[in-house]
Amino acid sequence: MKFLCVDCDRQMAFEERAVPGDGTMAAVFRCPACGRKTAMLANPMETQLVSSLGVKVGGRTVPDENFEGIRAGVEQARDEALPAPPLTNPGPVRWSVDAVERLGQVPSFVRGMVKKIYNEYARERGIEEMTPTVMDRARSDLGLEGM
Repeated sequence: MKFLCVDCDRQMAFEERAVPGDGTMAAVFRCPACGRKTAMLANPMETQLVSSLGVKVGGRTVPDENFEGIRAGVEQARDEALPAPPLTNPGPVRWSVDAVERLGQVPSFVRGMVKKIYNEYARERGIEEMTPTVMDRARSDLGLEGM
């Protein structure tokens, strides 16, 4: 999807992304020629859908990963199929009862991806057990508040 300036007929450039914390997401675009701005506001359901599809809105905050486009399209990638980033905690992450219960509240069609994101977060930081506190910290660190 691209936004065009009606007056200049030029593609608008991404300027900023905001996650107010109420489950919505806003993105602001600016015309490079005339400076006119427009904003897009996604409701909580649209925000969750965009996030679950792996769509990135705005600039990158993490470096590119090898084969990340392929990884995003593969639901259950085999470890030997794609090179993985080095992990601080190579072992499996244990999930507390409370964390499993909380994960059960995630819509089933994105639950696997959400669990994978939390597991990768924990491994990269050497965390051995997933708890609701760790889940909250991951959401904050990864910029997923309100989703």
